[in-house]
Amino acid sequence: MTKDGLRATSPIMSKIPTKSEILEWIEQNPTLTAKRDIAKAFGIKGAARIDLKRVLKELEEEGHLEKRKRSYQDPDRLPPVSVLLVSEVDRDGDLFAKPMEWQGQGVEPRVLVIPRASDPALGEGDRILARLTLVKGEDHHYEARLIRRIGTNPKRVMGIFRKRTEGGRIVPIDKGADREWIVAEKDRHGAKDGELVEAEQAGPKGRMGLPKARIVERLGDPSAPKAVSLIAIHQHGIPDHFPDEVIAEADAAKPVGLKGREDLRDVPLITIDPSDARDHDDACFAQADEDPKNEGGHILWVAIADVAAYVTPGSALDRAARNRGNSTYFPDRVVPMLPDRLSGDLCSLHEGVPRACIAVRMQLDAKGNKLSHSFHRGLMRSPASLNYDEVQAAIDGQPNERTADLLEPVLKPLYAAYEALRTARAVRQPLDLDLPERRIELDEDGTVRSVNFKDRLDAHRLIEEFMVLANVAAAETLLKKKTPLLFRVHEEPNPEKLKSLRETAEAAGFKLSKGQVLQTAHLNRLLHDAAGTEEAELINISTLRSMTQAYYAPQHIGHFGLALRSYAHFTSPIRRYSDLIVHRALITAHGWGKDGLSSEDIETLEQTGEHISDTERRSMMAERDTTDRYLASYLSERVGNELTGRVSGIARFGAFVKLDETGADGLLPMRALGREYFHYDAEAQTLMGSDTGLLIGLGQRVKVRLGEVTPVTGGIALELLEIEDQQVAQPRRGGSGKRPPRGKATKARRKKDKIKRKVSRSRR
Repeated sequence: MTKDGLRATSPIMSKIPTKSEILEWIEQNPTLTAKRDIAKAFGIKGAARIDLKRVLKELEEEGHLEKRKRSYQDPDRLPPVSVLLVSEVDRDGDLFAKPMEWQGQGVEPRVLVIPRASDPALGEGDRILARLTLVKGEDHHYEARLIRRIGTNPKRVMGIFRKRTEGGRIVPIDKGADREWIVAEKDRHGAKDGELVEAEQAGPKGRMGLPKARIVERLGDPSAPKAVSLIAIHQHGIPDHFPDEVIAEADAAKPVGLKGREDLRDVPLITIDPSDARDHDDACFAQADEDPKNEGGHILWVAIADVAAYVTPGSALDRAARNRGNSTYFPDRVVPMLPDRLSGDLCSLHEGVPRACIAVRMQLDAKGNKLSHSFHRGLMRSPASLNYDEVQAAIDGQPNERTADLLEPVLKPLYAAYEALRTARAVRQPLDLDLPERRIELDEDGTVRSVNFKDRLDAHRLIEEFMVLANVAAAETLLKKKTPLLFRVHEEPNPEKLKSLRETAEAAGFKLSKGQVLQTAHLNRLLHDAAGTEEAELINISTLRSMTQAYYAPQHIGHFGLALRSYAHFTSPIRRYSDLIVHRALITAHGWGKDGLSSEDIETLEQTGEHISDTERRSMMAERDTTDRYLASYLSERVGNELTGRVSGIARFGAFVKLDETGADGLLPMRALGREYFHYDAEAQTLMGSDTGLLIGLGQRVKVRLGEVTPVTGGIALELLEIEDQQVAQPRRGGSGKRPPRGKATKARRKKDKIKRKVSRSRR
C-alpha cells in the first residue's frame, strides 16, 4: 500500500480485477469508492476502464454494490450503534458477535467485542447494544464496545467508596438515599478509599439487607474534573436511569419499513453535525426549482427522524421522555431523553441505512421567501453523514474523499439555497447577537485540555436557517389545520429591562430610541453601531440580559427574537419532547396513523409546556454549573497569574469580570477593589470609590490577578490591578472596610455624578 492508501500496482495491469478483489478494496477503503479511485488502485487505464465499468455494473445488479452518484458503496455497512448477538468465544478467549438486523446480501460482518474491565461477563447467546468501529486488515470487520446488555437494566448508584476488610461499601451521594451498598473484593476493580465511584447492582441483597454492587467506573477525587458533570446531574435532580420497562420497550423496537410511507431513499438527504455527534436527527437536500414561474428559486427538503413511530402516547418510553423533557449535554457526557437503542440507533439518520422520517418540502423564491411547503412521512437513506468542518472546507475549495463527489450535486445547491435565505433574513431582521460559544476539551482522565471559542462557520448558519424555516412550516401547517400544538414562545423585553439596556447604551455613547413599538431591527441597529468598538461585548451581553426567557405553551404568541409570528420546535425530537408533540400533531393533522396526538396529550398541553420549560431551565443550570467548575479547575493551577477581562456585572458585594482567554466569570469582591469604601448604585450599575471617586461600571477593561479558585463550587475570586489602563491602589491586608462619614459619602456621590456626566459626554 502507498502512503495515500492506494494499492501499489504496475503502470498497466494485465487483467481486470476479480469481483472479490473489487469488493475487498471497497470494504477496506470506504472513502475511495469512485470509479476513478478503483481504477487507480488497480492500475487500470485507457480502454480497460470500459471492462471495469462492466464489472461494477454486474456487482450492482447482483446486489453487492449500490451506485450513489459517481461512487460505489457497500450496502452492507452497519450503523455505528447496533444490536448484536454474541455468537462465539474462540480458542484465544476472544468474544465475537453478529448483527441482529442484518439486511445486506453480502457476507455477514464478523464483530469482535472489546471488553472493558468493568463490563459484565458476556456469554454465547447474549444480546447487546454496542458502539461499532469499522476496522481494516483483520479477520473481523468491526470492533464493538458494550453500551449495555439487552434485557438487563441494573440499578446504578454514585457515591463515595469506603474500604473494608473484604471489599467495602458505597455511601450514595444521592439526596434521600438511606442505605449503603456492599461491594465484594472481586467487584471493587481497584477502587480506593474515599474515591467517587459509579456502580451497578450485582445480585440479590446481602448481609443486613443491603444491596450488592459492582463498581463500573472509578471517578477518583470527588472534586476532580471527571466527577463534575455527574455531581451536577445528581445535584439538579436530572433523571439519568431508565426504568426497566422503558429499556424493555426500547429493546423490543424494530426498524420501521416502507408500508404507509413515501419512498425518499433516492433523495440524497445528508446530515451535517459536529464531528463528535452521536446521533443525527436532521438531514437536508436542495436543488434548483425547475418551475419556469420561479426563476432562480430553490426546492429545499428537511427530513427529521420520525421518533413518534417508536415513542407512542402513554407508553413507558413516552412517560420517561416527558419526565426528562430534553437531553442534557455536558463536556464529557450526554444524559439522553431516549435510550441508546432509539437515540443512537433506530431514530438516528445514520449513513447508508433506511430510517423513518417526517420531511418537509419547501419552495423558495430567489430572495429566500417561502412560497409553499408540504409535509411527507417517509423512509429515507442518507448517502453521507458529514461534519461542519469538512462541509465548509469543501465549499472553500478543499474537498476531501467524503465530500468530493457530493460537492456539485449536493453541497453547492445547499449553499445556494442558504444564500437566498440570508437575503430573506436580512429583511426579517431577527436579533443578531454576537456572543462566541465556549468549547471545553477534555483529556481521557477528565482534566481540561483547553478552552476555546467555537468557530462560527457558514455551515453552522446554513443548518440553523434550514431548521428555523422547517419549524415555521410546522407551526403554519398546524395552525391552518387547527391542530393543537406546543409553540416556542419568546415575548418582547419588559419595560424595566428595556430601560436598563437603554441606560447602559447611553452610558457607552450609543442610542436606543424611545417612544416606539420595539422591534428586533431597533436592537440590531444598536448592535451594529457597537460592532468593532470597545463596548461591543458589553452591548451584546446587555442586550441578551434584557431578553425574556423563551418557553413552551399552546398559545400562539410569536417569537420576538426570531421576528416570527408562528414558530414551533419540530426539528429535534430525539432530544426535545416539545418536538415529539409537534410530530404527533402533524401525524394527526395529515391522518398518517394512530400514533398522533392522544386525547391526554391535548388535555395536558398547558401542563406539558410548563413542565418541559422547567426541565429545559434545569438542564441549562446544570450545564452552566458544570462549565463553571471545569473552568475553575482549568484555572486552579494559575493562581497568582495576571489576566485581562471586562466588567460584566455589578452587585452590592463586588463586580463580576468576564476573562478574555477563557470566558470564565470571576468575582472582584469589595475587599479586593482598593483601600476605600465603594458605594453601590443599583440603577446606574456602578461602584464608586468614596475617596478617589474611582468609578467601576459595566464594560470597563480591567487587569486582574487570579486570587482564589475553588473547583468544587466553580468559584473564582480576583484582585483588581488596573482599570482602563489605570493602576488601582491595592487594599491593605485586612482592609478597613469602614463606611466613610456621611458628609464624605455625600461629597463622593456628587463627585460620582460629575464624573458620570463627564464620561458620558466624552464617549459621545
